[in-house]
Formats: sequence, C-alpha cells, structure tokens
Amino acid sequence: MGMLNLPGFLSCGKKKDFSLSNEKDAHASDSDENSERGNWSNKGDYLLSMVGYAVGLGNVWRFPYLTYQNGGGAFLIPYTLMLALAGLPLFFMECSLGQFASLGPISVWRILPLFQGVGITMVIISTFVAIYYNVIIAYALYYLFASFQKVLPWSDCFFWADEFCSKTRLVSDCNATLDGEIIHANYSFITSNNLTCMNGTINYKPGQFPSEQYWNKVALQRSSGLDETGNIVWYLALCLLLSWIIVGAALFKGIKSSGKVVYFTALFPYVILLILLVRGATLEGALDGIQYYIGRQSNITKLMEAEVWKDAATQIFYSLSVAWGGLVALSSYNKFHNNCYSDAILVCVTNCLTSVFAGFAIFSILGHMAFVSDRPVSEVVDSGFDLAFVAYPEALSKLPVSPLWSFLFFFMLVLLGLDSQFATIETLTTTIQDIYPKVMKKLRIPVTLGVCILLFLLGLVCVTQAGIYWVNLIDHFCAGWGILIAAVLEIIGIIYIYGGNRFIEDIEMMIGKKSCFFWLWWRMCWFFITPVLLTAILVWSLVTFSPPSYGSVLYPTWGTGVGWCMIIFCVIWIPVVAVLKVVKAEGNLCQRIASCCKPTANWGPYLECHRGERYSHVVDLKKEKEHEIPTVSGFVY
Repeated sequence: MGMLNLPGFLSCGKKKDFSLSNEKDAHASDSDENSERGNWSNKGDYLLSMVGYAVGLGNVWRFPYLTYQNGGGAFLIPYTLMLALAGLPLFFMECSLGQFASLGPISVWRILPLFQGVGITMVIISTFVAIYYNVIIAYALYYLFASFQKVLPWSDCFFWADEFCSKTRLVSDCNATLDGEIIHANYSFITSNNLTCMNGTINYKPGQFPSEQYWNKVALQRSSGLDETGNIVWYLALCLLLSWIIVGAALFKGIKSSGKVVYFTALFPYVILLILLVRGATLEGALDGIQYYIGRQSNITKLMEAEVWKDAATQIFYSLSVAWGGLVALSSYNKFHNNCYSDAILVCVTNCLTSVFAGFAIFSILGHMAFVSDRPVSEVVDSGFDLAFVAYPEALSKLPVSPLWSFLFFFMLVLLGLDSQFATIETLTTTIQDIYPKVMKKLRIPVTLGVCILLFLLGLVCVTQAGIYWVNLIDHFCAGWGILIAAVLEIIGIIYIYGGNRFIEDIEMMIGKKSCFFWLWWRMCWFFITPVLLTAILVWSLVTFSPPSYGSVLYPTWGTGVGWCMIIFCVIWIPVVAVLKVVKAEGNLCQRIASCCKPTANWGPYLECHRGERYSHVVDLKKEKEHEIPTVSGFVY
C-alpha cells in the first residue's frame, strides 16, 4: 500500500474516522478486521450461527417425514449421495464466496453482473420462507403454552373430540366361525358370543388419535380447504407476534447480539433430543419403527421415482440452507483468512448427523404409535407437519410427568426454529446494509423492526383457519423448485462463466495454496457432477409434477395457480435483471453481453490490504456512488 493510502488506513480494516459523528454500526467494534461491516466476535459465534441456521425445524419436522414418505431407510441412499455430490460442494462454494467479497447475496454478484437476479431470487425465496417458518414456530409456542396444564389437553378425547377419536384402533366387523359355519358379523356380536375373528378378515372403524384431532380441531381450527379461509385464529396470531418480537429483539445489534444467543439456541436442542431418543427406545413397538427407518421394512423400489431424488436434493438445500443466500450473508462477516473449508465440512457433517439422529427419535415413537393403534408404521401419519404436532405430542403424553417433557420438547422446537430464523432475517438485513450502508449505520434497529413487522403482517394469512394450507403451498413451491433453479444458475455462473480455476485461486488467497490433488474432488463436482445432477433432477421433477395436497385434501385449481405465481415471482428477476444489465451496457449486443459476463471494476476482497497483486486494480466505487440511489438493475453494493 502506498503512502497516499496511509491517512485512510492505519492498518488492515482500521479506518480513521475524521467525521464529527460518533455513530457506529452495531455490527462493528474496534477489534474488528473490517471496521465498516463488522466481523464475528469469535469463531464460535460464526460456527454456532451456521449450525443453528442449518440445524432447524427441518431436521425434526421435514427430514424424518421425507424419509418416512420415500421408503424409510432407502431414502438415506439418495440423501447421502446428494450431500456428497451437491450439498457439500455448493455449501463450500457459498461460504467461500461470501467470505472472499464480504458482501451479501445480491451485492456479491459483482462477480457476474448478468446473474445478479439469482441473488435477488435467493433473497425473495428466503423472504417467503421466513413468513411461513415463523408460523411453524408460532405453532410450537402454542403447544408450549398448552403444556402448562396438569393433564396435557391432547392426552385423551376431551370435549372437543368427535365419535372417531380413540386412543386405540377399534374393530368394526370381521369373519368368525359359528357352529361350523363362517359368518360375517359386527364386533359387538363377536365379543358377546365369545367368538374369535379370523385372521385377515378384520375391518376397523375410522379413527384418529386424540393428538391428531387436537391439532386439527383446536390448535389450527382447520377449515375444509383453501377455499374456506375462515377467521384469524387469535391465539396463533398472538404466538406469531411473540415469535417476531423474539426475532427482532435478538437481532437488534445484528451478529453481535445473535452470535451470543445461538450458544443456547443451537446447543440445548441436542440435550432434549437425546432424552427423547432414550425414552422412545424403551417404548413397545419402537423396534418396528426403527426397522422401517433403516431396516428390513424399507422400500428400495422408491428409488425409481423422480420425486424421491428431488426430495433428497431439496432436503439437502433446505437443511444445509444452500441457495437461500444465508450462507453468503453469514460468511460475509468472517475475517478474510478464516478457514472456510474446514468450517463447511464441520457444519455439513454436524447437520446431517443431527437429521439422522432425530430420525431415530421420531421413528421409535412412530413404531410405538403403530403398535398401540395396531396399524402398519406407514399408516400412522398423513402429513409432514403432523410428525411434529401429532406424533410427538402423542408420545409426550405417555411419558411420566408429561407436561414437563412437553414443555421442554416444544421449547426445543422453538429454539431450533428461532436460530434458523435469526440467520434468515440477517440475510435480509445484510442485503439492505450492502445497498444502503449509511442508512443501516444510523437506523439498524428501526429497519430490523420494520422488516419483522412487515413479515408478521404478511404471515397473518397463515394463521387463519385455512392457514395450514397456505403454509404447505408455500413450502411445496418455493422451498422446492426455486432453490433448485437458483443453485443450478449459481454454479453455472461461477464455474463456467466467471471461471472455476479463477474461483479456486480466490479461495487460495484466503486459505492458502493447496495441491492439485486437494482440488480434484471439488473440480469434479463443480465442473460436471453437481450442475448435471441438479439440472437432471430439476427437469425430471418438473416433468413428473403433481398438484399439491395436504393429507387427503386436494387444492383447488386457483390454489395451484397461486403456487405457480409465487415461484414465477421468485425467478422472474433472473431474466429481468439480465436484460436490464445488457441494456445499460455499452457497445453492440455481443459486446454488451460480454461486458456483463465480466466482474465489475470493484469486484474483489473488501479490504485493500487483502487484494494483493491479483486485485490491485480494483476500483473502490463506494465513495463515488454512496449518494446514488441504487435500482434493481444496478446495485452498487
């Protein structure tokens, strides 16, 4: 660095402040390497925030359900393959990208302006997910408060139940032998005459567990379908408000406050999961559930279905939070020379082991529920949401001192959801900070609260009597194809247009020079396996598309249309921004496209001391543009 830069930078990241204002962004402190954006207080804050972001409700609510739905233990085969071939390569790529540039998911596309719409798509998908994710946290809060009773309200068929409510499976009729002849009679006749039903002839009355009826009739007040919106369920709305207040309070100082909260929210759930697994393993029928999970009852033929592979890929993205923009945002607050490679491996392995671990706890309880109701394991639950709010409550009601365990479990669910939600909202505020740094420096708390209030209002439709259908609809469309599309374009843009070898050189500026052998696996995945695999799954899943449903309830045509509109709204920015970038460029069409496929003049490490010879040419456009109002087609930051 020349003498002309000395007044601005006394050391790397330590910038002299000649202004009369003493205001400082809550993200930044005097000890930070990057005094403008701020850094994590320590490595533990970052790792636990990443683990908390990745290990969320999906590990307890989504992964076991997908495993159960897609053939039990057989699902672990595509899940593991997707982790190695798609999840981990993309996770490492996004962590490296955010750390290298110290920018959020939209601004980081200085690397390839033509694809800046991919970043916008990621942020919009994260916004949709943030809306309904907090609704699920609100469900957990409601159950948590309902646990403050001597007898759990879903432990038996109380006043709210109908004639189909039963803790056991009731026999309707069957065949039996009477005086040497086979007769068919109702079960009351069979028992009154001391007869025995013949094997394979028993018919059962339609029945539901108390926890299932409580979920539908009391907690949700569920309507008949998406057509019947009904009223706002006031206690769910209050729980939703409380969850947003908690999120806003935890993020009032950005990463400096949320980085401390996650020490509890990320670690405590493991204690409860372990206790639940030990208790579940001691219940009758638990072995049958576990065998369905990993053993002989697994359905290997499910691997021939495209939906299974699509579910494995989307679950990896959903669980690892790949292609949501959050990994880029959280990693952007790392110090430049942080070892993002080892961080990626550690977080991915921890996340996936947690999913498998939670699956054992879930399936041991499903096996017990199947034993009690005399049903096959595959018939116990109808929907993924019911696993957390039907299977678990049913199991908790059978534990000694059940209100205590119920409180602890739902408290765990709340914590699992919150630390993921912290990172999602941090993604949105990081995007705003990169675009309007001076606004966020002065008004971080009002902006954060404004984001929370807006998303709360948008989420009110999800706490109506038809709310669960909206939650399922958003999850079906936005959390599936949207992230697949974003991931495919992200890897194509960075590896094939920006240049995979060039990107590897960028990573080596942070973690040091590595051998060709070290990069062999990553090159194989980034250059060929991952993009081909994701593209094939995306096309295959689109071809085999089936309309969404919630349990046995089918969605109206207009509901499916709304789902398509949501996903179109998420991805339409990709071509729109690309066209606007080309239009604003100079030269003929080919020259314009070529210029948009090159990094901007200010692409490179955020701090000048980290740029070295490779990025010594980088132009700091911030001072020139800080008074301009950025548009969707031309973000400066």
